[in-house]
Amino acid sequence: MPAAQTGDTVAVHYTGKLEDGSIFDSSREREPFKFTIGKGQVIPGFEQAVIGMEVGDSTTVTIPAEEAYGVVEQDMIATFPRDQFPADMPLKVGDRLQLRSEDGQVFFAGVVEVDDEKVKLDANHPLAGKTLIFEIERVADSE
Repeated sequence: MPAAQTGDTVAVHYTGKLEDGSIFDSSREREPFKFTIGKGQVIPGFEQAVIGMEVGDSTTVTIPAEEAYGVVEQDMIATFPRDQFPADMPLKVGDRLQLRSEDGQVFFAGVVEVDDEKVKLDANHPLAGKTLIFEIERVADSE
């Protein structure tokens, strides 16, 4: 099998870990993950790691935040009065909320602080600002 290059659709198994060793995602218990190199379907660092791999090859790659989900952008973190949310809406740290911007765009934000007076939300990707470590195995060419 030829080495993977831009334009190829490949299938891989992967395990994604944080620097502390905790696993945040894995395809090992699912079907292999398929994507086309160069289409922007995966984070840049992951895509770069697969280029040049042949079927059966494995690699471990450390991807800095800038090549993954980006750095934490402080302007995407905001605090709102608690009374802007329905009183019967239970909110706790770690919840992910689906919200709509003033121009109608839907986005997600995580609750990072909550008390009787205020709710602090973070609209950054949950993995923003984190270095990611992927164990990747190219398992097949996609059909």
